[in-house]
Amino acid sequence: WTTCIDMTKYLTLLYLSLCSSEMAFGFVPTTFKQPSARLTTANIQERSTAAQIVLHSSAPSDVDESSSDFPSYPEADALKLKLLRLCASYDRGFGASPSARNEVNDIVDQLKLFNPTPAGAEKGIEGNDGGTSSPLEGIWQMVWTTALDVLNLGASPVASPGAIYQVIEPPIATNIIDFIPRAQSLFPETFPSSLVRAEVKTRTSKRAETNRIGLDFESVKLAPVEILGFDAKTLPPFSINFPKIKISDLPGVDPETAPEFFDVVYLDDDMLIIQQNMPGGYFVSIKVPDCDP
Repeated sequence: WTTCIDMTKYLTLLYLSLCSSEMAFGFVPTTFKQPSARLTTANIQERSTAAQIVLHSSAPSDVDESSSDFPSYPEADALKLKLLRLCASYDRGFGASPSARNEVNDIVDQLKLFNPTPAGAEKGIEGNDGGTSSPLEGIWQMVWTTALDVLNLGASPVASPGAIYQVIEPPIATNIIDFIPRAQSLFPETFPSSLVRAEVKTRTSKRAETNRIGLDFESVKLAPVEILGFDAKTLPPFSINFPKIKISDLPGVDPETAPEFFDVVYLDDDMLIIQQNMPGGYFVSIKVPDCDP
């Protein structure tokens, strides 16, 4: 994962440096376009407010209990609200102080005690379980992380990470990171925007330990979405396909102890918290209807 992040980061920096250069030399197309929606602190705050409305509407007349596959705990709802407020205040962890990170870690530790999915999160993750759906299936947008391989993306002077998703469609999980030129934030909202999307495709598998998901990396793709206000989706993406070799097929490698995996530590209808093995760190995500840039 770290290698894939580094690869996409360097390719993205190269592309966005060109966009930033055009901005610096004053190139502005004649047709202006409103920038696409980005995941910002304000966006997270809006989601936090919406979550508060949903979580506080706990009366039987407001919520159809049968529509959820997960038990509800009032204590967990309160912890989730507190967590979302911290996510909004500290830019998903990119601007977090050590005390804020410790506070989030404490909340995650408490949420683990109320995890409605203490086992079985790996069900259906390989996509061949006789039609059994996976509780992890869906589009998950990251709202917090302590993983250094992702936090390092925010240190670039050229590119800034936008929305980050994990799209799970068993047996495929795709990590999506949107990048925008850092200089773009210095211009008015009406200034034409640029965006590059990186996608890391992995194949998921079960591990012997419950709630543990193994990963085999398959490809990395870097595609321009928007260049200075113009739709760039028709431009060909840059992609690298990795050899499709299962970990279990490698000599001397125990697939159960191979380092590419994450553990599901909390999962309900609208929140997913995972802990990656290497290089470590938590990811807090909320379920969203789409991942359109």
